[in-house]
Amino acid sequence: MDLEAALKDCSTALGLFLNNRFSDALAILKPWKSQSMYHAMGYSSILVMQAGMTFDPKDMDAAMASLRESLQTCQRFRKKTGIVETLTSLWFRQPADNLTEEEMHAELCYAEVLLQKAMLTFLDESIIGFIKGGMSIRNSYQIYKDCQALASVTNDMEKQKSTHIHFRGGVNMGIGSFNLMLSLLPSKVLRLMEFLGFSGDREMGLSELRKGAASNSLRSILSTLTLLMFHLYITVILGTGEGNLTEAEALLEPYIEKFPNGALILFYIARIALLKGNFSFAQEKFLACIATQQEWRQIHHLCYWELMWAYSFEQNWREAYRYAELLCKESKWSQATYTFQKAAILSMLPEEEVTKLGENMVELFRQVDGLRLRIAGKSIPTEKFAANKAKRYSSSNPVKLVVPALEMMYVWNGFTVVGKRPELTTNILTTLEEAEELLKDDPNPSEYQLDDQCVVQLLKGLCLRQLGHLLQAELCFNHVISSEKAIKHDNYLVPFTMYELGLLHKQKGDINTAITVIENVKMNYKDYQMESRLHFRIHAALNTMGSFSAKLPPSRTPA
Repeated sequence: MDLEAALKDCSTALGLFLNNRFSDALAILKPWKSQSMYHAMGYSSILVMQAGMTFDPKDMDAAMASLRESLQTCQRFRKKTGIVETLTSLWFRQPADNLTEEEMHAELCYAEVLLQKAMLTFLDESIIGFIKGGMSIRNSYQIYKDCQALASVTNDMEKQKSTHIHFRGGVNMGIGSFNLMLSLLPSKVLRLMEFLGFSGDREMGLSELRKGAASNSLRSILSTLTLLMFHLYITVILGTGEGNLTEAEALLEPYIEKFPNGALILFYIARIALLKGNFSFAQEKFLACIATQQEWRQIHHLCYWELMWAYSFEQNWREAYRYAELLCKESKWSQATYTFQKAAILSMLPEEEVTKLGENMVELFRQVDGLRLRIAGKSIPTEKFAANKAKRYSSSNPVKLVVPALEMMYVWNGFTVVGKRPELTTNILTTLEEAEELLKDDPNPSEYQLDDQCVVQLLKGLCLRQLGHLLQAELCFNHVISSEKAIKHDNYLVPFTMYELGLLHKQKGDINTAITVIENVKMNYKDYQMESRLHFRIHAALNTMGSFSAKLPPSRTPA
């Protein structure tokens, strides 16, 4: 099969995939996967996506086997090099500008498959898996850089070929994704990555992905999905929560016309609505996404997670519980998180309602620690956080968590979402004030009382800041910070509160104070829960405030 026919075939398969016909897409790709690099890459990409959604060992093995085969298929089309050229290239990597169009595409496909294999290797629970993954990522990045150089030196004859647009689109996607993802890393890590030859320029990453999305090539949709993931998830969970929703809508628009019932398209329509605060419309679209296909149940699980939050933002705990329960029953992604979330939601309901549902909340909290996963030998930070919170239920005389569902809402940066709806933010503030009164009036305070009071003050401060009551919010944050020495268990509270106080100063327009406070957290706090998540948020916040931080002297406050 020649290159042009292969690209046409894969484009047909991609259309079927976006129309929820997943098996039909695989059926087109499978017969040619050992003879065509594009069929090989397309086939293994779908299996990788499936493995990433299910976490099922059988799916993981099938995807890994397919990726190995794909690398062999791509390798057959790559330019053959002699031993002297190979040794020379170890020291002086120079893209060969005498490659044929087919060989150029082979380089691109090889880099893409190598990157997917690296991502899957990271899920191997060993340090060897981690090192192998890291080396593959470096190799993939280097090939993408070579392809970028090739794209700029390619002669006019090649550029006129109908297949060349797909090559350039692939280069845009690869270089754009690498730059964007690396730019998210905290500066210390980024400096190390740059020393190893990587670059993390956010604006360049976004620019390359935008070119890729607009290129009308086979990989346009992949560039689009990467940009959507950045605007709708990464900036919310690992950033300040200010994703570019206008761009996300514009990117999605052409696909809504082409694939109005596509599960992925409906899912992103719903996610944009959720981030805008249109919770009812979001709920409707997530349910439509579930109804549109039954083949990939994993997409249902993504919708259950979103629906659970959409109802939590409205404090409709009964409906939120329903989706947490479905996740516990059906999804393998993070049973520890789902079980903690389900128990946390139940703890927001009156006791008689929990009994009516036939649930034992204490028992659920006790299960959390035993359900934790380890990836590359390390615990997942949110699971570790949940297990630490659930610890207080392990004694024979458990101490109830104060507002665990609202605390988890903060962990996932949900207060920036619910903040779009002042009336719902006010309702959450009322719940927090009630919790505050109960803690104050407790005749038998436990060892957790002060920590619980500080949790409530942090969340109250967030609500007040969202509602524009900045002075009251500042008092809440300062209450937590002044309690630093007395906090016994929740060591994340002070650094996270200082970060939020920094954002409050930014909101007031006092950028210098904002930077000083946030830099103080970065310099003087370490070894607390979810530290890496806060470092991502700090990095994102300082980025939005310009380059003032470089001009400020480091803080001398003792840790």
